Amino acid sequence: MGKYKVMKPVNEVDISCVIYKEEDIKAPHLTGFLFKLFVKMLEAPVIGTLIVESLKKNNGMTQIFRNTVIPEEPMFRPVFPSQKPEVDVVVVGEDESPVDRLETALKCLPQYDPSLSFQADPNSSFRYWKIRDYAYAYRSKLTTPSLVAEKIISIIEEFKYDKSPTPFLISFDANEVRKQAEASTHRFEEGHPISVLDGVFITIKDDIDCLPHTTTGGTRWLHEARSVEKDSVVVSRLRSCGAILLGKANMHELGMGTSGNNSNYGTTRNPHAPERYTGGSSSGSAAIVASGLCSAALGTDGGGSVRIPASLCGVTGLKTTYGRTDMTGSLCAGGTVEVISPLASSLEDTLLVYAAILGSSSADRLNLNPTPPCLPKLLSHNGGKAVGSLRLGKYTRWFNDVHSSDISDKCEDILKLLSNNHDCQVVEIVVPELEEMRAAHVVSIGSASLCSLTPYCEAGKNSKLSNDTRTSFAIFKSFSASDYIAAQCLRRRLMEYHLDIFKNVDVIVTPTCGMTAPLIPPGALKDGETNFQVAAYLMRFVVAGNLLGFPAISVPVGYDKEGLPIGLQIMGRPWAEATVLSLAAAVEELAPVTKKPAVFHDVLNTSRIHTEK
Repeated sequence: MGKYKVMKPVNEVDISCVIYKEEDIKAPHLTGFLFKLFVKMLEAPVIGTLIVESLKKNNGMTQIFRNTVIPEEPMFRPVFPSQKPEVDVVVVGEDESPVDRLETALKCLPQYDPSLSFQADPNSSFRYWKIRDYAYAYRSKLTTPSLVAEKIISIIEEFKYDKSPTPFLISFDANEVRKQAEASTHRFEEGHPISVLDGVFITIKDDIDCLPHTTTGGTRWLHEARSVEKDSVVVSRLRSCGAILLGKANMHELGMGTSGNNSNYGTTRNPHAPERYTGGSSSGSAAIVASGLCSAALGTDGGGSVRIPASLCGVTGLKTTYGRTDMTGSLCAGGTVEVISPLASSLEDTLLVYAAILGSSSADRLNLNPTPPCLPKLLSHNGGKAVGSLRLGKYTRWFNDVHSSDISDKCEDILKLLSNNHDCQVVEIVVPELEEMRAAHVVSIGSASLCSLTPYCEAGKNSKLSNDTRTSFAIFKSFSASDYIAAQCLRRRLMEYHLDIFKNVDVIVTPTCGMTAPLIPPGALKDGETNFQVAAYLMRFVVAGNLLGFPAISVPVGYDKEGLPIGLQIMGRPWAEATVLSLAAAVEELAPVTKKPAVFHDVLNTSRIHTEK
């Protein structure tokens, strides 16, 4: 007879007895021919089953799902109790127009004179152009959306950012961009721009519908089976504000990876170090923002897929509360861990794009009962008045479990500055059952992905998937109905733990990732790569935001000894985006000076292309 474990109900668990267990992934790292051979073996009827079951047993999943009694009932999607109101915020209406919400958001921002940016000494420290800079340049006739569009188009064509081997974009139509820019230019000439986003260039991840482009999800075939009839809801909101939609960003195929590797179209390179990964799966979205070509981009986040590339590329990435943004018109619609969220080069630009796209679907309003969305009052450059009262939860053993102490040291430095400058209180916490949380997330996202794609795979499309996606699917196919139910029981259990933690703290702070941007092995570019150890480091701190649906943000806080960006993650209570954004604004103000990426294009101030290679 085998041994089994009986979990105590959450209210009977003694948190003081919880022992932190370092993650120890036991799986091969493969590229090239060996990886292709491994995939063939995984998909073989008998040997594949043996390999998958061995991987699951060696990494604790068999024990968790087959040999554990979980007393909690299943929770099939994040559901939250009523939350107390946030302070020092402005409430906005979900039924307001995106333009009206943007006007409200602008009133929440600190005073800023964009004209000073255009008079700055060229030798002064580097910073990204803000959305308000673009709006000022257009209103002041320093340039036009059409002129900026031509610069961007020329850069994309010169550097082949829409083509293999290193594309930012999977789909790009120069004439479509020109048409949008001409319409925006005409509005400025008439003196009637629609909003602060009018003429601002935004890229859309290729799992979100945006006409006239197809949606491939990073595959070579999905657009043949799924047509795009109209914009997704979030894209239609951006379009109504006058934003210029540049194209569809590259991504890890079907979102099934965290490196950003894509052997179908080519792998997007990190602008800070082109020999390294961007992180994923929103790889192109993060890289195109970091390179200066776009002020912002949309991504999807089902397992850190916005926050991970934001951290590795040195930009800001917000993951909203589950259900805060309408997923209609995306490949992730119907999932239980995914959201559509913005990436931008500054906190205020993240806030502006968030204000434009927020708004739950009618079904989520009915089922999730979201609190009214709020925006923080960032009327000074310190994150607003509410920051000083915040309690920051920190699980030190987890916080320090990183590949390099550079990461934990930089994040710790910021926490000390928040305490010294804003009187924030750092509170030691314990987050139980992290191993179980990671396992429950894998089963939840894997089962949903497999469900949506099984009809295509049964029709013969499986062989057209990349090797790393096929590896993931081979593992996902091994999950049983009982595994899925057990994962949802764990979801409820972990929700109870976290809601208890949030009774004593306002946010939970960690590094965003357990490592900085990893090197791209040469053999990974053609045939992909499987590296569960690297994936574990990249996903170490992000999973709760997805499995449990909490809002979280990655904000840059410095660089490691190799000059690679480091991000701090701030995760808040359900629906508390304003609190997360407010604290992130304070972090941004305290963070070290931003370094210009090795590959950067200045599309607003000059016709010169700034590229250091």
